[in-house]
Amino acid sequence: MAGGKGPKKSKSKEKSEVENLKEQLEEKDKTIEENLSSHKYLQADFENYKKAVDREKAHFVKCATDDIILKLLDIYENLERAVEGERNAKVKGPLFEGLSIVYNQMKCMLEAEGLAPIKAVGEKLDPFRHEAILKGENKDVEEGVILEELQRGYMLKGRVIRYSKVKVSKR
Repeated sequence: MAGGKGPKKSKSKEKSEVENLKEQLEEKDKTIEENLSSHKYLQADFENYKKAVDREKAHFVKCATDDIILKLLDIYENLERAVEGERNAKVKGPLFEGLSIVYNQMKCMLEAEGLAPIKAVGEKLDPFRHEAILKGENKDVEEGVILEELQRGYMLKGRVIRYSKVKVSKR
């Protein structure tokens, strides 16, 4: 045992081990990069999914609101007719006052939700807001002008939820 040193590795063997370790390290780096990229795609997909769910939820709420308000319109208009009928009566009692209060509360609530009547009489027929049911001759008015509103139309937050049914002038 000359020199008392342990077994020596050859330089070529050391180089191949170092190269092998470098290759393994490069493979691990590549795997990490792929996993990171995959994670980013999954995260983006999840964010898109959350946005889609929020849009769908908002659409569902909007549709439900539209349906409820459409059903309330008949009640609202009947209340309006009752108040108008009582307003024309000579004797006004507590029934008139009660009807007026309920009507005004309902009107304020519907307006707060974005309900607005569509203007009709005297306006030019707009097929996106009015539905012509009848035609009437009137030489004093230009053709296509609304003479009479048969059923009031409404818009909810800028969208038509019920078209005005109207009588239109013709020559």
